[in-house]
This record gives sequence, C-alpha cells and structure tokens, in this order.
Amino acid sequence: MAAPNTTRRTGLTEQEAAQRLELDGPNELSGKRRSNLVLALIELVKDPMTVLLLACGGVYVVLGDREEAAMLLGFVVFILGITLVQQRKTERALEALRDLASPRALVIRGGVRQRIAGRDVVRSDLIVLAEGDRVAADAAVIDATHLTVDESLITGESVPVRKGVWDGAQPLPRPGGEDLPFVYAGTLVVQGMATAQVLATGSRTEMGRIGLALRTVDRHTTPLQAETRALVRKLAWIGAALSVLVAIAYGALRHDWLGGGLAGLTLAMAVLPNEFPVVVTIFLALGARRLSLRRVLARSVPAVESLGSSTVLCVDKTGTLTENRMRVAQMVVGHTTLELQQLGEKPLPELFRTLVEFSVLASHPDPVDPMERAFVELGAAHLSGTQHLPPDWRLVRQYPLSPKLLAVTHAWRAPGKPELVVACKGAPEAVAGLCRLDEPRHAELRDAVQRLAGAGLRVLAVAVATLPSVDALPESPTAIPFELLGLMGLADPVRADVPAAVAECRAAGIHVAMITGDYPGTAAAIARQVGLDRPEISLRGEEISALSDDALRRHVRDTRVFARVLPEQKLRLVQAFQANGEVVAMTGDGVNDAPALKAAHIGIAMGGRGTDVAREAAALVLLDDDFGALVSAVRLGRRIVDNLKKALSFVLAVHVPIVGLTLLPIALGWPLVLMPIHIAFLHLIIDPACSVVFEAEPEERGIMRRPPRDPRAPLFGRHLLWVSLGQGLGVLLAVLAVFGFALARGEPEAHARALTFATLIVADLALILANRSWEETIVATARRPNRWLWWVLGGACAFLAVAIYVPAAAELFRFSPLHAIDIAAGITVGVASILWFEVWKRLGHPSAWSRPSGRRPLHRTPAAR
Repeated sequence: MAAPNTTRRTGLTEQEAAQRLELDGPNELSGKRRSNLVLALIELVKDPMTVLLLACGGVYVVLGDREEAAMLLGFVVFILGITLVQQRKTERALEALRDLASPRALVIRGGVRQRIAGRDVVRSDLIVLAEGDRVAADAAVIDATHLTVDESLITGESVPVRKGVWDGAQPLPRPGGEDLPFVYAGTLVVQGMATAQVLATGSRTEMGRIGLALRTVDRHTTPLQAETRALVRKLAWIGAALSVLVAIAYGALRHDWLGGGLAGLTLAMAVLPNEFPVVVTIFLALGARRLSLRRVLARSVPAVESLGSSTVLCVDKTGTLTENRMRVAQMVVGHTTLELQQLGEKPLPELFRTLVEFSVLASHPDPVDPMERAFVELGAAHLSGTQHLPPDWRLVRQYPLSPKLLAVTHAWRAPGKPELVVACKGAPEAVAGLCRLDEPRHAELRDAVQRLAGAGLRVLAVAVATLPSVDALPESPTAIPFELLGLMGLADPVRADVPAAVAECRAAGIHVAMITGDYPGTAAAIARQVGLDRPEISLRGEEISALSDDALRRHVRDTRVFARVLPEQKLRLVQAFQANGEVVAMTGDGVNDAPALKAAHIGIAMGGRGTDVAREAAALVLLDDDFGALVSAVRLGRRIVDNLKKALSFVLAVHVPIVGLTLLPIALGWPLVLMPIHIAFLHLIIDPACSVVFEAEPEERGIMRRPPRDPRAPLFGRHLLWVSLGQGLGVLLAVLAVFGFALARGEPEAHARALTFATLIVADLALILANRSWEETIVATARRPNRWLWWVLGGACAFLAVAIYVPAAAELFRFSPLHAIDIAAGITVGVASILWFEVWKRLGHPSAWSRPSGRRPLHRTPAAR
C-alpha cells in the first residue's frame, strides 16, 4: 500500500479526481435497491381500478362485444402508462433526494477546501474531519488534534477510540483498538480535528466488506397518506355494497343479470376514488424535489406537509441570519480602540501586534471556524516579516472549548527552551474569570464589550500566560495565571435578504426567535438590523438554567432573542415553545444540537457548516445555510398543501356526478348514461389533472399573509367537504337536466348520451379551472402560467371529438354525432354548473385554508419527524 503523500497538502486536482472516479466508480455500497419495472407493473395491475376495468372487459367478452372489450383493454394500457410515468417521476425525485442525503465530505482539491457528496470521494483525496462528521471512506490519518472516533457502527464497541498519525508504513488493519492511525467509512468523529488521505472507497471499504445496506430516504406513511387511505377504504366498502345492490336491482327489474353485473361494476368504478393515495404520494415526493431545487433537502417526506404549519422558527445567528464571513473590525487594548477600516495600508501599531499574535496562537493552525480564519488572515496580513508568529514553535497542548468554559487555550514551546507560552481566546466573561480581574478592571472590560457589541460586533477576549515547563501544565486552564491582552471585535454582516424574509414571516403569523451563543449586546444589535420583534428583550443562557420549566414557558411567549445559549439549552427552549402550543421549526449545526432537532416538529440542519450528526437528526437540511431559503421552504410547504387540497377537492367533486349518472338512471328507469368505457375515459382526464395540473399550480397571492395551518386538522375539514360536494352536486344536476331534457324531446338514446357526456366533460374541465384557486376567479387565474393545464384541456377536447365524430369510436362509446347547437348547449350548461362557485369567490367568501387554525398544543408524533 502506498504511503500517504504528507508533503503535498493541496490534494488532488479536479482532473485527477474525475479520472479516479471513472476508474473506481462512486463511493457507495453495491446492492443499492433499484425499482424493478416488472414488479412496478404487477403492483399497478393489482390496483382496484385496473381490476374493475379488466372485469368489465371480461363481461363484454362473454356478451360477445369484442370491440368494447378491446377498447377497455386499450384504456387499461393507457392508464397504466400514465400511472407508470408518474410513478417513475416520483422514483426519480426520491433517487435525487437519496443522492443529496448521502454523507458529505470536506475535501482539499487543488489547495481549496470544498464540500462534495460522499459518493464523489476518491482514492488519495484529502478529507478534513471535525467533531460531528461522518467519515466518508477508509483513510489514513496524516494530521490530527485530539481525534476520537466512534466505531460502534462497525465494531459494536460503544466506547470511542483515540486515533494516532500514520507513519506511512503500517497497512490498513481491521478496526478496533486505541491509537490506530486509520478511520473507517461510516464511523463518527466525536472529538477533535484531522486531515486524512483516502485509501479505499465504496465496496472496498470495511463497511462495504461487511455488506451494510445504504440508508434510503424515509418513506413511511405520512398523516395525510393515512387519512386518505382511510377515506378510500370507507368509500370502497360503500361502493361495494351499492354495487351489489345495483346489480341485483338491475337484474331483477330488467331481467338482465349480465347487464346488472356490468352496471354494478360501473358503479364500483364510479365510487372508488383510487386517485387519493396516488395524489398524496406524488405531491409529497415531487414537493420534496421542488424543495431540493431551492437548496432545501427534505430528508423526511412528512416534513414537506408540516412546513406550512410552523408558528415559530428558532434560528441561529451566525451563518443563518448573517453571512458567516467574519473579519476583524475593531481591536481594544487598554483604553485604546483601533478600527481596522481606518487603518488602510498603514502598518499595524505595535500596541496591537501582540494581541493579533496571540489571537492566532489560540487558533487552529489550519482553521475551519470563520472567526479563527479571520484571526489567521489578519496575522498573515500584518505580522509577516516581523518577530511575531515564529514558524518553528511547537504546539504542546490544547484545552478545547467546553460548556463550562467558553474559551480555547493553546500551549506553545520555542525550540531549545523549557518555558511555555500559553495563548487563550474566548468569551470575554470566561477570559476575565481566567485572568482574575479585580472589579474596576472587570467593569472597564464590560463597558468595552458593550460598546463593541452595541455596534453589532462579535467580541472575543485574548489573554496570555507563561509557564516554566511542560510539567507545570495543569489539567484545567483555570489554574493558569493569565494576563488580559485585549478584545477583538468581529463583524459578520447580515444577509441582504433576511430583513425582508423576517417581515414575510411576521405577515404569515410566524414568530422568528434568534438563539445564539453570542454576547447579548451583539445579539440585540443583529436583532434590530433584521427586524425581530422586541429586540431589546433577551434571555441569557444562565437565566435559562435558573428558570423552572413553567417560568421558561412564560418567558418565551414574549422573548425573541436568546443569547449566550449553550447547545444543550436549545432542547429546553424547543420544549417551552411547544408547551405554549407552537409548531416549532429549529435550526442547528452541532452534535449537541441533535436532541433539539429531533424534539422540534421540524428539525433543520445547516448543510454548509452543519455536522453529519445534525443532518441525520434533522428532517430538513438547508444546503446553503440561508434563512431566506428557509422562508422560501415554508412558502413552498404551504403551496404544496394548498395544491394538494385543490386536487383532492377536485377528485371528490368530480366523482359525485359520475356516481349520480351511474345510479340515478337505474332508479328512474332511464337508459344507462355511463358504462365502463366512459368511466375509463373520464379517468384519462381525472388522473393527470389531479396529479400533474394541480401539483404544478403556482402559489396563491396571499399565501404568506394567512395564519399557519393546524397540522392536526383533517385535510377534509367540514368547509372543504361541503364545498366539494356542492360543486359535484351542481354538475350532477346540470348533466341530469341535459339527459332528461334530451329524452323528453324524443332524442335517440345515443344522441342524449353523447350530449350528456360532452356536457359532463365540459363541466369537469370547468371544475379544474375553478379549483385552481378558491380565492381568485377563473378569469384572474387565466393569467397564471401552468403548461400542464393546457395539455390536459386540449387532450380532453381532442379525445372527446374523436369519441363523438370518428364512427368506429362513436359506435364503441354508443354515441351519435352532435350538431353545433348541441355543442354550444353542452358548453353553456357545463360552464353554468360551476358559476355559483365563481360568484361565491367574488363575494369574498373565505377559503378553506385562509381561516385561522386555532393553535392548540401539539405533541410530536413519529410521523411528523
């Protein structure tokens, strides 16, 4: 095995990486499940509607009507084709989400750090590991700082193990044991940082040899799917009972038992709304795909339906509300303040060089953290060629940041000297405690911190100490006699789109709460800039610790700024909001954020700076760490649920006249209007309309000016149900009137059937247009683009023309050609059947989804995670 290239830290070039990816294949395990076309077809053939069509075809064969049987079989093939295309589209969306959800890796290529999909990691890639990362491939550790890895996924041992640094000679062993200089794919970094060179990818890794299966996108049943399936089951039982009664009544009254069986099967086809579960599945899958196009990854499909219900967005400040692009703006030493912007090209005053030097020494040599990178860049710009930052000093010991001490300490030693120089940086109050400042100096420090924080700067203090030898290093930095050097104020500008996004949330009835580890003054300044409610009221982490659960619940009602919050306190804040009945969306990026992300109704991980642990605990991932993208996701979530309601409302409405035209002519002694071939034809309109047209419908104009939806409210509320039934009854009365009038005038049965069916098709198309919006009229929505709408409208009209005017088709459908006046009458009556709904909209009647939802206390269920 080749030794790692420890001298070349620039990594592979993009060309080299592409060649190795082509040679070795993607970094993923073999045996990834793929959809099988034959199995998919078998599942579709078992669909109740397909079974009913085939049964009707069998009856026609017995009756000797082979042409009608062949036509029904053609419809079966056509409907199967439509359904298969929709299913494959859904599968492709889920496959794309799986690729996005695969573990990421931070690699060095061409000297530049970049995040890539784990499947694109190749041999000899340099991967950078930090706490919370999931290791993407088997690799040799070539540089490490306190690296500890949890290998329980492979070894079964729950105790994390330390890692050493590879000497280039030791071969890759099986995992297990302390101080091995190797990390393995799928394991988890629980502490420290490291750079490692990839030795094996894909099925050649230890995980590949064990044969673990890939995780897939979560596809368990969502609340909406459960609700619609329950509704379909109820209607199926009702339809079955009615079908048996109709078959018996028809056979007994008309002495035609085969015709009775056919009438019963036709009614069963009319009653069964098999589109419901299909529509819900397609909407949620394609909705997740739409989110991914906006750089928001839905790792859990139920999160798509929960997004629009959020009432509180708990977000971090750094990188979410701000750009996470730190630069040192001001420095304070004693009573002297220096603004870097005013310095220009002038050299850094000597008074501040020591402060910069020890801020760099207290940072990682190859930093990832934006603040540490700002310090290192400042040192490179102003200390090069000076006596500061000697390159031959060796890092002896690190004291990492901890919840009890918000400071980082590094001990350094110069060559040939026993004494140590210790650099410390961290929260001003923590560093002040380490320096044991007296009250006057502490008061001066607080004033300086408040002045910098009031300008919206993030403030860190820097201190220095000297120890006689390595033996003098204590177990904790609290025992080191530090001396305060000064303060560093870092600017992180607010993202340009955040104030508008916060205002949009306010209009939508969504509260934005900022939770940050930053100083309260800095947090308040940023809160004012982005437009949060009551930015002057804040709650500190130590105050949260002192409050009982009931007291905290009362405080969070009026507080939108939470400062100096530790990651483990976020869980209490989420639970406090939930106890007040809020639907909480929570952002997080660290290992310690995982409990809060799991507890929130919608956990949202940061895709750029977030750890893999946070991503795995979250339902959504913001790939760009952008608050604007989060608000766009909420808007899209509302649009998805809106359009799903429109689609299901249309399905319910359109089945009412179909059932009525199947059942009532038998009761009234009229000739049959609809037969299986007509029901199949109607499904050619219903299926694409409800699953394609409404899914592509643009959002309502006032979608973000209404209260959030209560996720516990049923999808078919009373209001939605009655309006849908009203639409269907309006169409039913219109087409029954047309059929009865045609028969009363003595029109032939074929002519009356053709006229009634044409009127029904026109009414169904009008229903599609009317249900595009429950707030705007058809004329208003006509200006909104929806390319699928015109395909469905044009296709339906073309098929209807063929069925009426092509002799062979007209004979199968039992139609006779219609005159121009008949067509005009059908269009007039069909459109008139939904005019009441248009008038209802013009009168400003509130829609089913624009009403307040009465926010009741909600409890998280597994399906909402």
